[in-house]
Amino acid sequence: MAISHQHLKLEDPFLHNYKPSELRIASEFLTTWLPFLSRDLCQDCTKLLSNRIRALDPVEDMHGTNGNQDDANSLGSWKDEAETNSLGSWKDGITEGNETDGVPETSSSELSSKLNSTKTSGPRMSWADMTQEDELAEEEDEYESEKRLVSVNESTRKLTISKVIEKPQLSREQREYIRFMNVGRKKDFICLERFKGKLVNILEGLELHTGIFSAAEQKRIVDHVYALQEMGKKGELRERTFSAPKKWMKGKGRVTMQFGCCYNYAPDKNGNPPGILRSEIVDPIPSLFKVIIRRLVRWHVLPPTCVPDSCIVNIYDEGDCIPPHIDNHDFVRPFCTVSFLSECNIVFGTNLSIVGPGEFSGPIAIPLPVGSALVLNGNGADVAKHCVPAVPTKRISITFRRIDEPKRPIEYAPEPDLQGLQPLPYEASENDVPTSPVSLEREIRRQPFRRGSHMTTRGSGNRSDTRFDQRNPGRNRHNSADRRSRE
Repeated sequence: MAISHQHLKLEDPFLHNYKPSELRIASEFLTTWLPFLSRDLCQDCTKLLSNRIRALDPVEDMHGTNGNQDDANSLGSWKDEAETNSLGSWKDGITEGNETDGVPETSSSELSSKLNSTKTSGPRMSWADMTQEDELAEEEDEYESEKRLVSVNESTRKLTISKVIEKPQLSREQREYIRFMNVGRKKDFICLERFKGKLVNILEGLELHTGIFSAAEQKRIVDHVYALQEMGKKGELRERTFSAPKKWMKGKGRVTMQFGCCYNYAPDKNGNPPGILRSEIVDPIPSLFKVIIRRLVRWHVLPPTCVPDSCIVNIYDEGDCIPPHIDNHDFVRPFCTVSFLSECNIVFGTNLSIVGPGEFSGPIAIPLPVGSALVLNGNGADVAKHCVPAVPTKRISITFRRIDEPKRPIEYAPEPDLQGLQPLPYEASENDVPTSPVSLEREIRRQPFRRGSHMTTRGSGNRSDTRFDQRNPGRNRHNSADRRSRE
């Protein structure tokens, strides 16, 4: 008589210690070895053993499959399942993560549960281990081809084990260290302008970090943003979280999503001034964005004393822009903007002119590479205005900011999994040399100026206008890779 999975589980409490996926792996493994295990056994004993092994798998037992599984003669069938269910596997979904950067995730929120039903198609990659996406994928591809393969010859009932030498693999910490040390960091932006009667570097405090997010991580972020956008269109986000104004003129109408607090861009119909509306409620920061915040702090992009507790997502279509402004002081400094999908320019200056729809004039434009993080602090945040001219193609940016304590929403509650974050215990590589006053003067003479010492920027198409040193191609490449900017 065949043994059912439920009967076997009730009969043997030992199985209660294992998950169904683990029992399935055991069933497939033992099925592969069944010819060897049943050698010299009588027919009845062989059948009993076969039924017991198959009963370990609830799926096989439910479908009533027979024990003659020709495709179970190799370990390939259970090998994939084992890796799919392994802790920290890059194939796990974003809402199934067990641990991120050493900080356990909290229980799924209502927002996360909604996102489960709006996942976009594509390879499932883990945000439980964001530090190793690309490298881990490559290593697992190599590992797949190098594992030992066990097969059984049905006619001779002999086992064949292919002998493969596996390459040593780097640990997670080693992979993270390598990526961390390869982050490009530029902190010596220079643009001199007169401010309150003095010649000052209006870009002091500006930093650009590149290589923070791999291509796979960027894709996951973009897919997640689009999933949130679809939720907003369907009315599944709070009213003040999602905003998609009509495009009544060029440059006007980018989609925005606010998490953590509600920011009022301009005086509204109720007479509220620009700034945080403490009584308004928006959705909390999505779990995926909290993973990004942890990355920014761990990788020395933002200090642990200024961990963001709010963010704004901007989704640009071609021609969308952000006009000149200085970020409201309801948010403390520094703050940070990460860029996805396409590169664009950000323009800085104490006096930025609006030339036309989506066209602005200013002394300096800095390109923001895809996957980069621009940090604004000091003069770069509080003296210089900044703007994003009309973008030439689709773009997504996420700006992470910390709310000033007196301005926190009435129902504000700290995110438990964003408390106590600390940077990695390594010294960040410094690719820039300190600039002297002489080099400051030389640097400002190299800046392109138009329209009365101001340059006009129309999107990010004019790359030549943003190079800092045309006489040093090597430095140009470094600046392009490491330039930092915020929107």
